[in-house]
Amino acid sequence: MKKFLLFIVFISCLIPSQLVLATTNFTFDQGKNFEAKVIDIIRQENIVREDGTETLQQNIKLKGLKGDWKNKEIIYYGISEIDVLSNPIYKVGDRVWVNEIINDNGEKDYYILNFSRRGWIYLLGIIFSVLIILIGRKKGFRSLLSLCITFFIITKFIVPQIMTGSNPLFISIIGCALILGFIIYLTEGFTRKSHLAIISILISLFITFVLALIFVKLAHLTGFSSEEASFLVGSMGNNIIDFSGLLLAGILIGTLGVLDDVVLGQIESVNQIKKLNPDLSNFKIFRSASEIGRTHLSSIVNTLFLTYAGASLPLLILFAMGSSYGGVTWIQAIDNEQLATEIIRTLVGSIGLALAFPISTILATYFLKNKK
Repeated sequence: MKKFLLFIVFISCLIPSQLVLATTNFTFDQGKNFEAKVIDIIRQENIVREDGTETLQQNIKLKGLKGDWKNKEIIYYGISEIDVLSNPIYKVGDRVWVNEIINDNGEKDYYILNFSRRGWIYLLGIIFSVLIILIGRKKGFRSLLSLCITFFIITKFIVPQIMTGSNPLFISIIGCALILGFIIYLTEGFTRKSHLAIISILISLFITFVLALIFVKLAHLTGFSSEEASFLVGSMGNNIIDFSGLLLAGILIGTLGVLDDVVLGQIESVNQIKKLNPDLSNFKIFRSASEIGRTHLSSIVNTLFLTYAGASLPLLILFAMGSSYGGVTWIQAIDNEQLATEIIRTLVGSIGLALAFPISTILATYFLKNKK
């Protein structure tokens, strides 16, 4: 435990103090948001669109729940000529987020932004935490703690630093180092296995970074392919973000999460083989552990592909529709930056993942001690 604390102090000293203390200096002028509850559906109408589909529009009475709007009753006029594609249907008792805007006449207009969903998210989080602790016990608790620390590092260090205009790639490298140290040493302890895991991940992550850097440049990926990036351009004021660096940072952080699972599992496989048969030669240990790794590799690569395919499913359907109607073909679709970004992200991450298996297996085979 003392070694672990010394490691944390050492890592903390590596972070420049101005990075930790930096704060954002921009604001969004989008009115005021507050939480409210639906207390009455005043009126609702079925609207038939030009394509024959129907949508329901509602005028709703709301009551504020917190702050200056607590117990204040307001009216949301949802029945209008403006048709919203994603038009939720509200009922009495629903909790929603409302935006208050001062119009040109100086009057206040109210718009429902979205449902308040965090209560259900909290409930699911509690169920998840209880199951992880019941099944994983002490290691499960440590993994939850490392998850909380990872979330804290991303939200309180990486994201704020990028928002202040710091280099996304540099900040993410520091963040990944912090996350890696906390995850490995907190869950596995300050042991030889942990040291080997960190070395294996760093080597694999470096190879992933080099490949990502090369192919992002060769494919002329700008990082502007998503709507979120376009929104950031107009919202950050004088804080200019390097979107190409942001793309590389995202690849590194995404790959780190998968490498952690792969490398720890592979090193533990070697450890268990050595425990069961300490007299095996290093070559036989490496071959046996590699068989385990190959099985794991095929499932992980498919998981990566399915994850990105699921996230890009609406885009894939859009391209398929264009191809069916004589528009964009699949070959042309691959050249689209948004789809090309996901393909390169998946392939680069998969290459780093594939190399992590032999790297971690070799290191564990030769540097983990036999326990006769």
